[in-house]
Amino acid sequence: MDILVTGGAGFIGGHLAEAFVVDGHNVTVIDNLKPFYDIGLKQHTIEQCQSAANEHTGSYEFIQGDIRNADLVGELVEEMDAVVHQAAQAGVRASVENPREVTATNVDGTVNLLQSSVEADVERVLIASSSSVYGKAQYLPYDEDHPTEPVSPYGVSKLATEELARVYSELHSLSTVCLRYFTVYGPRMRPNMAISNFVSRCMNGEAPVIYGSGKQTRDFTHVSDVVKANQTLLEADVVGGDILNIGSTDTISIEKLATLIRDELAPELDLRYEAEQEADAAHTHADVSKAREAIGYDPSIGIELGVTEFIQWYRSNRDWYEPLVRNS
Repeated sequence: MDILVTGGAGFIGGHLAEAFVVDGHNVTVIDNLKPFYDIGLKQHTIEQCQSAANEHTGSYEFIQGDIRNADLVGELVEEMDAVVHQAAQAGVRASVENPREVTATNVDGTVNLLQSSVEADVERVLIASSSSVYGKAQYLPYDEDHPTEPVSPYGVSKLATEELARVYSELHSLSTVCLRYFTVYGPRMRPNMAISNFVSRCMNGEAPVIYGSGKQTRDFTHVSDVVKANQTLLEADVVGGDILNIGSTDTISIEKLATLIRDELAPELDLRYEAEQEADAAHTHADVSKAREAIGYDPSIGIELGVTEFIQWYRSNRDWYEPLVRNS
């Protein structure tokens, strides 16, 4: 299968691109290499994918470009069987500071992908959405019917992305599926994520910093479970325009997470508390029963095991990864 992965040098996109290559697919990646965080991490991901292509039957091509470039997107999509759309201007807090950038990338860029996919008669379009579309919880866990009232421009942009996918599916019979990811983590995660930040600080004798009370809870999803969901959805028989929660089914408070990491790495440290950040949801918790029924989704890595494995990975890759985290 010929697959275009947008944002394929990023954290989730990079893991997907690598997995597809290992599976024997021909993968083309587009990424603008914007320095939202140290692009050394993206460059390492590109090298990892190229190495995978050298060792497996799948092929890999990287193209530096922006999904807002409609002509470039049209050229790339033309020869594809599937589009796996991960490119986005990420960051809930960053979106509060620069909502125009978020809208231009996440909404306009998605229109380019969807329109080009219709014109190229693409078989399947998988789109990364986010638990941020839910906003304030009216009940937990969130199922896909929960009201969507996002509390950040980022969440609004992702909700608009979902609506665009639905409309293109209804108007043009384009087979789209939107995946609402719940706080994805794992090897090569963004340096500014809570887990990578906590681990880095503890390894360097610095107290983990918690914003707010720490009583906020998160449903942390291991990247390997996200990869499995996307692999299955490439060929699964699903309803066009559908939306699926992709989470872990469990939650942990930020305070407990910081304590878990602190106790494993530097139990002598105290936790540090700072002012709560704008637009952060108080709680996230996924009901994945719909994904389980539709594609057999079964998240396999809980947060405690996932954190332990990440710490092991961090230690093994500390020479190149830690400087990127420390400089972010």
